[in-house]
Amino acid sequence: MAISLPPQDFVAPGFLSNAHLQSILPSLALRRPWVERRAARLLRHSRPLLLAAGDGVRLQGFYSPRSAARLQQDSSTAPTPKLVVIVHGWEGSAESLYVLSLAADLHACGYDVLRLNLRDHGETHHLNQGLFHSCRLAEVVEALRSIQQLFPAHGLYLTGFSLGGNFMLRAAVQAPTAGLSVTKVIGISPVLDPATTLDALEQGWWLYRRYFVLKWSRSLRRKQNLWPHDFVFDGLLRSGDLRRMTEELVLEHTGFATVEEYFAGYALVGQRLAALSVPAVMVNALDDPIIPAVDLARIARPASLRVLAPRHGGHCGFFDFSAGPGWVSRLVLQELADPPVMA
Repeated sequence: MAISLPPQDFVAPGFLSNAHLQSILPSLALRRPWVERRAARLLRHSRPLLLAAGDGVRLQGFYSPRSAARLQQDSSTAPTPKLVVIVHGWEGSAESLYVLSLAADLHACGYDVLRLNLRDHGETHHLNQGLFHSCRLAEVVEALRSIQQLFPAHGLYLTGFSLGGNFMLRAAVQAPTAGLSVTKVIGISPVLDPATTLDALEQGWWLYRRYFVLKWSRSLRRKQNLWPHDFVFDGLLRSGDLRRMTEELVLEHTGFATVEEYFAGYALVGQRLAALSVPAVMVNALDDPIIPAVDLARIARPASLRVLAPRHGGHCGFFDFSAGPGWVSRLVLQELADPPVMA
């Protein structure tokens, strides 16, 4: 597939410069038939995997190898195949439109792709008894180790959106000590400081807060139905209050003594990224209504990290109505090129 390279900065066409439109359009349900048609080849080649993630934990992934014809075509020019692991955002899944869209574009360009579900995301609530929380980094690192063991000849590339981008960047920090050989990591709108993100959700447009409460409540009900002797969320779910839900679940189900300690456990601000040695790219729009851009000034900037901060793009948006790969796909394809392609 021939692609046009992205500009150095995302430029939203006309009315699409609105941050809320940018944040909503890529995940709009009306787009699913179109995205799934574009992803038909990816889905046709996809097969489910259950990945050992340590201590009996299992995480689910969907692996889409290159077609046999593409593999034969690339064998002389790409002796080291590239496997791109893509992780969704909070309450998304391997079937989220933004994940499918990027995965389809990468697959069409000759990459092997693995879409990874975090615990209790997608249709995986039955796999593990314990409840998902954002500090469960160890199991994600172990799942990546399992992936590396399954595909030892592949170069390993990590990509994630929002909370998934946060997980992938934290995993990359641990890669050298965890025995992971990661070639590059790319975070799209990664969560920087969950404390300020919660403030933004509470103080911002009510639609985002309502969206996450509904999706989280649906997930918790599913968990309760599957594990009725372990979880009773009825009173909590009736509240519909995002902060109360966060506080009660953190204190009762994560082992952290305070919400502040829990948030600090997965924040990227401060020195979290200081030891990052894996080449990394982070993309956060300055108008992101969920991840406040002011937090970009609070992250460590090791030499391995490049931060792109377009003026527009919203949260996991960067939507330009392109007929082919969108701006995020073109950016990721540029970053995965070997040698790197400069715009």
